[in-house]
Amino acid sequence: MAKPVVIVVGADKGGVGKTTVSRTLLDYFSAHNVQTRAFDTESPRGTLKRFHPDLTEVVDMTTTADQMKIFDTLHSGLFVTVIDVRAGLLTPALGSLRDIGFLDAAQSGQITFAVFHILGPSIASLDEITETANFMKDAKYFLVKNFINDTQFFNWDQSTYQSYFNRISDATELTIPKLDEMAYEQVEVASVPFLKFVGNKGRQDEGANYSFVLRGYVRHWLANVWGEYDRIKLTDLAGAAPVTRSADK
Repeated sequence: MAKPVVIVVGADKGGVGKTTVSRTLLDYFSAHNVQTRAFDTESPRGTLKRFHPDLTEVVDMTTTADQMKIFDTLHSGLFVTVIDVRAGLLTPALGSLRDIGFLDAAQSGQITFAVFHILGPSIASLDEITETANFMKDAKYFLVKNFINDTQFFNWDQSTYQSYFNRISDATELTIPKLDEMAYEQVEVASVPFLKFVGNKGRQDEGANYSFVLRGYVRHWLANVWGEYDRIKLTDLAGAAPVTRSADK
């Protein structure tokens, strides 16, 4: 039986684009034929489920019953479980994983565990790194700089930048570039995955009539995001053989 992979995407600060990153992960795994499921913890109405309804279940991760839905079913036959953690719940969620023994199972090699920590452009957001790091032993830890605005993540102040981003020696930095605002808005209105938007398809794979220009912006942006996932060998993390496929398909 294949070892399950659990990817937690979150932040303690809101408005940093964590669900956008989760959506790109689901598209990436779909394009690489990796069997995936997702849990949206923005109960009772989840944003991730609006874009990926067939893959996503909305749960309340603070309840024992819903924790069981996620973690008692890890050996369901699906390779990857993506958990989109509600804003403000990343540290508490990791604490719960420690309490139920999940982190011990990851440390013993029973589960592959990764955290995509989505960072915002404030010192308060960067301060989360210290708290999150306490749970990251034997986990893959990705510090994701999501350029949802024109922030520089203090790169202009190297002493500040290094004091945060070098705090964890084995963390890997990822960069999510900024997507054109109008393109992002039309995907929001269409309520389809980025990959379907690029392919000019509706929810049921029917033909759509999205803007050629805006589809081009999304295609270019998504290719850059996937380039970052290729760089960190994300398919290797999922135990899948790489498949050459572009955002055009």
